[in-house]
Amino acid sequence: MSDDSDRIAALVAELESARGEFAAVVGGLRREQLDAKRLVGEWGLREIVAHLGYWAGNAAEAMHQAELGSAARFGVSDAAVEERNALVARVARETDLATARAREEAAFAALVERVDQADPAWLDEATSTGETVGSLVHEDGVDHYREHAGDLRIAIQGSAP
Repeated sequence: MSDDSDRIAALVAELESARGEFAAVVGGLRREQLDAKRLVGEWGLREIVAHLGYWAGNAAEAMHQAELGSAARFGVSDAAVEERNALVARVARETDLATARAREEAAFAALVERVDQADPAWLDEATSTGETVGSLVHEDGVDHYREHAGDLRIAIQGSAP
C-alpha cells in the first residue's frame, strides 16, 4: 500500500471509529433520554443526529467538489454555519428519531464512500475558506462525531439517577 492509499485508509478508519464511538454512546441512552426535547443545550438527540448527518453530507460535498476541480469555490462562512445549524435543528424537531437516524446514516455512508474512492491529492485542495478538503472532512466528520459523543457522555452523567 502506498503512503497515499494509507492516508485514505486511515481517514476512513478514523471516520468509522468516531461514528462508532458516537453510536456506542447513543446505544447507552435510556428511553427517556432518546426522547428528551433537551439533552445537550437546546437540542435533543434528533437535532444532534440530524446535525451530524448534515455536516457529514457537507464533507461529502467537499470531496465531490474536489473531484470536480471546484474545491476552491466550496466553503461555508462562520455566519452561514450558525444559520445552517439552526435550520437543521428546526427541521429535526419536526422529524421522528428513526428518520433522522436513517438520514444521518445515509449521509455518513456517502461520505465514507467518497473518501474511500478519492484521489488522495483531493485532500490537499484548498476550499474558499482556506482550509483543505482533508481538514474539512476531519472536522465535519471525525472531530464532529467525537465532540457530540463527548457532549452526550456529559449529558448522561448529568442526568444519572
